[in-house]
Amino acid sequence: MTLLVTGGAGFIGANFVLDWLAASGEAVINLDKLTYAGNPETLASLQGDARHQLVQGDIGDAALVSRLLAEHRPRAVVNFAAESHVDRSIHGPGEFIETNIVGTFRLLESVRGYWAELPEADKAAFRFLHVSTDEVYGSLAKGDAAFAETHRHEPNSPYSASKAASDHLVRAWHHTYGLPVLTTNCSNNYGPYHFPEKLIPLMIVNALAGKPLPVYGDGMQIRDWLYVKDHCSAIRRVLEAGRLGETYNVGGWNEKPNIEIVQTVCALLDELRPKADGSRYASQITYVTDRPGHDRRYAIDARKLEAELGWKPAETFETGIRKTVEWYLANPEWVAHVQSGAYREWVQKQYSAA
Repeated sequence: MTLLVTGGAGFIGANFVLDWLAASGEAVINLDKLTYAGNPETLASLQGDARHQLVQGDIGDAALVSRLLAEHRPRAVVNFAAESHVDRSIHGPGEFIETNIVGTFRLLESVRGYWAELPEADKAAFRFLHVSTDEVYGSLAKGDAAFAETHRHEPNSPYSASKAASDHLVRAWHHTYGLPVLTTNCSNNYGPYHFPEKLIPLMIVNALAGKPLPVYGDGMQIRDWLYVKDHCSAIRRVLEAGRLGETYNVGGWNEKPNIEIVQTVCALLDELRPKADGSRYASQITYVTDRPGHDRRYAIDARKLEAELGWKPAETFETGIRKTVEWYLANPEWVAHVQSGAYREWVQKQYSAA
């Protein structure tokens, strides 16, 4: 039995691969483009493990994807592959359109061709799980009900628009062609191996380096925070028992404004890595001009996932954020290699003849 995971060297995808192989004997073929955010060092503990094969490639490369499907005969595809940083999408939306929309389309077509030729029993058991985001739903006002699966898509950034389009493609391939799909829409993830352009790792890294801690606008943008290992367990559960064609929202039940997140990180660093001069990390907080079209609030209603499949997060924000800060303090080499780009040397060495 084999799983094809796309984008499995990125933050969430790599955590999923590590968790999957820790909990299961089932092999993983890991297809990742290994762009700046795809970091094979995250998967270093799997070197020499016959259950894991990392392949550098693009989900939009139909010949490569079709070959991997034919060779390894996976029983499921879990699609994490995406450009995912809102700020980057504002400055350069083209890559987001290419990967998140065109890439998803080509992946769906490759998978559909493979699935259509499977024996009937394998065809019935096959699953395509598409990992998406709560940002497709748009923004909420302070008193609005949290996003349920029935909330219409109202994306506000090039990133969220491209992910919304990919959700629609996955839905259409199910309803038009019968492809057995599942979709998950998650809230903001945090945890180990997070690329330090995102809020929480950026605050940790900048704080330790004595740099400003940039907070957009008034810092009162509200997000629901989900510990990445909880997200991984939710995906495993949806893959196992989710109803075909259904969407499941995955949230942590942790709505908090960004400024509170930053202050919490500062307080944990004060405790775990106090400054020699006794000053507080919060003194480094700096407010900067808000980004264009910045959504004010996201909130996920994850009751459907709990009611149907019995899933709920194991971590509170307090336990998850402590584990996250402790991980970054314990893994300075991983952080340094990401910041310097040294991890790219592995890609060059590994694939220089490819």
